[in-house]
Amino acid sequence: MSSMLFPLLTSFFSAAILTAIGLPLIIKACRYFNFFDLPNARKMHSKPVPRLGGLIFMPSAVIGLFVASWTQVLMGGEEFVFGVSTVAMTFGGLMIYFIGVIDDRYGMKASHKFVIQIFAALFLPLCNLMISDLNGLFGIHQIPIWAGYILTVVLILVIVNAINLIDGIDGLSSGLCILILTAYAVLLSANCAIASLDAAIVGSLVVFWFFNVFGKVGGMKIFMGDAGSLFLGYVCAYMGIKSLMRPIAPVDCGEEQMMISITLLLIPVLDVVRVALQRKLTGHGIFEPDKTHIHHILMNAGLSMHMTLACILALFFMICGINYALWQCHFSMPLVVVLDVAIYVLIWGVLMLVGKSDD
Repeated sequence: MSSMLFPLLTSFFSAAILTAIGLPLIIKACRYFNFFDLPNARKMHSKPVPRLGGLIFMPSAVIGLFVASWTQVLMGGEEFVFGVSTVAMTFGGLMIYFIGVIDDRYGMKASHKFVIQIFAALFLPLCNLMISDLNGLFGIHQIPIWAGYILTVVLILVIVNAINLIDGIDGLSSGLCILILTAYAVLLSANCAIASLDAAIVGSLVVFWFFNVFGKVGGMKIFMGDAGSLFLGYVCAYMGIKSLMRPIAPVDCGEEQMMISITLLLIPVLDVVRVALQRKLTGHGIFEPDKTHIHHILMNAGLSMHMTLACILALFFMICGINYALWQCHFSMPLVVVLDVAIYVLIWGVLMLVGKSDD
């Protein structure tokens, strides 16, 4: 255990140190080139804030992974070896990362970004990283290959956009991703290379989180931008699918592993699905920005930004605790999912009523 833990720690701390060095440089560059996230009626901030913090995530992850591999060799282990699916994730992640950078700098239509996201999502199932067994979720087990391709791509798109669109207040997207990727590092700990990648991204995110939440406007405050949130969404999608698979073939996703992934990704996924349905039902385009996400609703109910962040992170832990208790009581996976959705809808309904009464 200690031989595996040391590469994870070196990956975490090397990425954290690089991020701590890199973010102030990015902030200076943003000020010099005037790269700011400008306030508007939909956004929570009232002053321009540098927005390219997400640029640091990928290089930090790569260097953290390299240091972990080097540490593994020094300790007498083997150098990290990556499979085809990890290479596919790298290419897809690069594509997602660069469209985020372009969007942060020049702006890009949401529909255009979505098309490129589809191409990036296709990398994984084309390299045999796909879901082919739902393990009895709603009575469904093995599914045809063509259905597995479609389901995998749809899930990647949903998760990528869920993490991207929940990035509306300080520390929310990064905070959730810290928790999600830490859990996946534990779940995938048998694969030291993948766990080290998770550890590196978490190390980078922890440092970014402090800059984002506690940094002062005009000082060290910075946003991750689409480059960061889209990349994080893609990594979370990859880890979620990877955790459902055997090392060789995309079959026999364990029911317990599926329940864990559903639990970890539930809040951002339910939020983006609800918002998309709400926009469609009210005659708005699903890519049309608004203020109907869960963090908007909480703030509309009178909570401060930091209280909103604390409430959503507390909700994450509450869902994890409830699902663990239900699972230990041998509740079926479909029933647990239905109860999760019911809890979310109940909370959303109460918050909407509170918000309307305050108006």
